Amino acid sequence: MSRISAVSEKGKWMALFAALLGWMFDGFEIGMFPLVGPNALKELLQGELAVNPTAKDQWFGVIMATFLIGAATGGVVFGWLGDRIGRVRAMSLSILTYAVFTGLCGFATQAWHIAALRFIASLGMGGEWSLGVALVTELWPNSSRAFLAGLIGAAANVGFLAVGLLSLVLVSFIQGFGDFLGAIGMPEATVQTLLRGDGWRLLMIAGALPALLVFFIRLFVPESHKWEAANSEQETSYWATQDLLGVVVGAIGAAAMVALWSPAFDQLTSAYLVDSAPPAWLRGSRLLGTALGFIVALVGYMYPVVRYLGRARAAGQLTSTDRSRYLKRMLLGACLAGIPLLGTWGSFQWAPKWAIALSNLLPVDGGPYHAKEYTQIAASLGAIIGTILAALAGGAIGRRPTYVILCIGSFASLIYLYLANDAYGHQLLASVFVAGGVTAAFYGWFPLYLPELFPTSIRATSQGFAYNFGRVLSAVGSLQTAVLTAYFARNIVAERIEVEAFPRAGATLAGIYLLGVAIIWLGPETKGKPLPD
Repeated sequence: MSRISAVSEKGKWMALFAALLGWMFDGFEIGMFPLVGPNALKELLQGELAVNPTAKDQWFGVIMATFLIGAATGGVVFGWLGDRIGRVRAMSLSILTYAVFTGLCGFATQAWHIAALRFIASLGMGGEWSLGVALVTELWPNSSRAFLAGLIGAAANVGFLAVGLLSLVLVSFIQGFGDFLGAIGMPEATVQTLLRGDGWRLLMIAGALPALLVFFIRLFVPESHKWEAANSEQETSYWATQDLLGVVVGAIGAAAMVALWSPAFDQLTSAYLVDSAPPAWLRGSRLLGTALGFIVALVGYMYPVVRYLGRARAAGQLTSTDRSRYLKRMLLGACLAGIPLLGTWGSFQWAPKWAIALSNLLPVDGGPYHAKEYTQIAASLGAIIGTILAALAGGAIGRRPTYVILCIGSFASLIYLYLANDAYGHQLLASVFVAGGVTAAFYGWFPLYLPELFPTSIRATSQGFAYNFGRVLSAVGSLQTAVLTAYFARNIVAERIEVEAFPRAGATLAGIYLLGVAIIWLGPETKGKPLPD
């Protein structure tokens, strides 16, 4: 074997190792808030909860939605950066962004602090996914794509698993850890602040550790040879910095949708209430504003790619048919990603919170039950298996049939999880394991299918848009979880809202998966075809 091929062989393994670590830490950051969020918000909203008992649920949904908007924005911005300056440099910046700002969440003193910091952190998380997928799929041969896609999805869920395990350790040994901090000279007040609420601040601060991965990437990971070839042929010269203004406008539109479904809008509405229903114009403004915000977000996020394709066509690098095909695939990809993302963030990601409520009904002398940790662990173990199997199935029976199977399986497993369980125990954890495996399996399918829809010159940006704009769709959808919970909570005492009303809301939102059974057939079947140049 020549020195060149040996270096290339080593380089692709280094790239895979770095990307797997990046996805693992990405999963760690994403899985963290569903676990620490309830305790964090309980502490940060003490005064407001006395007036509005549902404030915690409302802010939980808002912070999750804000995270999704940031990830969508970051997927386009960092994807654009990866297509412009290279996969490796852009990936380093994305990891640094999500690590540092996740760590800063541990110092929050208001609920909106976490929302703002999670937004910035999610910019990097959204970018890291698309950049890592582009880098690995371009460095490895076509025959390895299915297996690599499974590893990509599994790595993120190893991060989810790590969150549950770390939280479990902190809960079990929290007092001992506090004694250690005191022994090294940390002030008692600081120790108590860090340990309050099952150590949620410590978990957030631990989220800064992935920043160390940047040094490894910069030293050992090679750039994609496909991107270097495209760059040498001036294909990357059609990107323009001013096009990112469209992304800013798109983010504003997406943020407006979140604001319209936030507690702040509800407070504004209540200002008009005097023993009467809200004015019709106020109710209508929420629906109209959501529609307008969606259009602005869609156009804004697509704008950089639209401008790129226009310049490439003017230079004779693309035909009008090519331009139309890629834009349609971006929209299709966004729909295909939006369906499972909405199911995940609107329904399944609330499962640890629901498990806590169910465990609170158990005898006090039988605890602690560590419901949120064991729920997270069960979901993660199922997801690790599911993502690998889904990617292998996509390679064996085809991309479209696999997607259909995953949609039907996700719907059925969530219906069973939420409607067949009414107590915390082994049956619930087994149901979580199955539902976690099926619903997360899409994240082994996405890295297989989305890169196959676009050429090298626009791959990172386009698949970043497709995957992450699905998060915009799911952001508004995830806010409906609180709305549906409130709807089903009518005539239910406050203490049992999370126990009885939420599972009905979660089961209702699971119906979104049925749309995917039809939509997938609008896309091409790419099984057995090489990665486009």
